[in-house]
Amino acid sequence: MTGTLLSMGHGYTARALSRRLVPMGWRVIGTTRDRDQLDDIRQSGAEPVLWPGDMPPLDAATHLLISTAPTDDGDPVLHAFGQEIARRARQFRWVGYLSTTAVYGDHDGAWVDEATPATPASKRGRLRVRAEEQWSAIPGLPLHIFRLAGIYGPGRGPFSKLKRGGLRRIIKPGQVFSRIHVDDIATVLAASMQRPDPGATYNVCDDEPVPPQDVIAYAAELQGLPLPPAVPFEAADLTPMARSFYSENKRVRNDRIKRDLGITLRYPNYRAGLEALHDT
Repeated sequence: MTGTLLSMGHGYTARALSRRLVPMGWRVIGTTRDRDQLDDIRQSGAEPVLWPGDMPPLDAATHLLISTAPTDDGDPVLHAFGQEIARRARQFRWVGYLSTTAVYGDHDGAWVDEATPATPASKRGRLRVRAEEQWSAIPGLPLHIFRLAGIYGPGRGPFSKLKRGGLRRIIKPGQVFSRIHVDDIATVLAASMQRPDPGATYNVCDDEPVPPQDVIAYAAELQGLPLPPAVPFEAADLTPMARSFYSENKRVRNDRIKRDLGITLRYPNYRAGLEALHDT
């Protein structure tokens, strides 16, 4: 099955998906607000649209992916096209909304799954919950919500930071994070598009939540670099955004993507993912 995917906010994750879909015969149209990103979108195999600015071709879309971040005013796509999307709800075979595991908030290191109530502790989590609710309220829309863990992959990971120097291991006892390789996200999205289940929500993360300092240490080992210095969380000079990530401590289960979508992760833990990045 192929079709035309309209990708609103065609960034890092959506481009990984288009590189998977286009060779299979899909047409992918991706929007960006940054004119400097148009060539990168073309290189991913997608047709670029500058938006806000040009009108995204809703008429052409059989599938719709939303990657744009919500603001205090709500979801920007719904703000611009909500009524039109609602009118066309049954035009789409599949709609995907990329959310975040931040909607679960802090669970003091305990496991959460898709049935865990959303109790966001951060502003970005609260904005995502509201956006999920706004999209879910559109009658007849074949919506699928994907709650993504921390994303890494080519060009986005610890290796370049290690080479530049100055990277530290921030130590907060008991703190763990879940993460996911961008290629595994693309696998999950493509599988969902082939097996739509309107109303479904999926956690998208690997099998092994770990302390962030473990990831940095393993990356340094792979590169043959000295172990970066350890800094207690209380003494770390972090941006408000970085500090907010440490305010949420949970382990995220990914059983549903395996059970319902038949997913076998290519990178089931950070070691496999970093080894692949190091070898490319």
